[in-house]
Amino acid sequence: MIRKYSVLVSLVVLAVVMLVPFVIVTLNAVKSPADYSSAGPLSLPGELYLDGIVKFWNRVDFGGKLWNSLLISGSVAVLATVLSVLNAYALGVGRVRGRMWILVVFLVANTLPQEALVYPLYYLSKQVGLYDTRLGVIIIFTVIQSAFGTYLLASVLGRFPHEILEAAAIDGAGKWRALWRIVVPISRPTLSVLLIFFFIWTWNEFFLPLVFLISNENQTVPVALGVLQGDKMMDATMSSASALLGILPAVAFFLIFQRTLTRGVTVGAIK
Repeated sequence: MIRKYSVLVSLVVLAVVMLVPFVIVTLNAVKSPADYSSAGPLSLPGELYLDGIVKFWNRVDFGGKLWNSLLISGSVAVLATVLSVLNAYALGVGRVRGRMWILVVFLVANTLPQEALVYPLYYLSKQVGLYDTRLGVIIIFTVIQSAFGTYLLASVLGRFPHEILEAAAIDGAGKWRALWRIVVPISRPTLSVLLIFFFIWTWNEFFLPLVFLISNENQTVPVALGVLQGDKMMDATMSSASALLGILPAVAFFLIFQRTLTRGVTVGAIK
């Protein structure tokens, strides 16, 4: 009984910590500057004021920034998941030589800070003509995210029942067909979780897009918000509007795929 109450209290505290900032930002985003100045940030708005949201949207071309973030995050999520599956299939099921050392390399790659990668990546992107392009950022983050995905999936596929693959081989299925017809469908819950995480992680990335996307038409939502943080032309309500517009797409994506995420985590725990 005590354990149930402690879990309930923890969930309530977590909900409060996560929801209170979001509620405050939302209230201030639909509050007029006069209301904010007279009543403060914790008061309810006297009227629904949407000019701050509209002005910010038009000022930074938020529709273009939103499309850039969706394109980059969606492409990275799909490509990194596919690349992780291919790498992990070779390492976990194929048992290639030096498997352990390869996994160590992937593990080390996950621990490297982005500050250590920025100059080599900057130099390479300049040399191949991919600097200040969305394709260049997609390639960079696909490799970065797939390093983690490969390390995670290799351990999962390493415990994959070989009897199933042997039965498929007896039926005439090659390795490629066994991968897409057997391994991927069985591992779909884990892959769904990985795809969702890749999307959210890439969406929230700030440092590398700030360095590699210097053109206004190529910038993502976090970069646009970060660049305008010190803008003197933005009042408190417009700043709240920008924060609200920045987090709403990620929250919406999480809510849409919440059931998929929960199912994937639950299946992984049961296995």
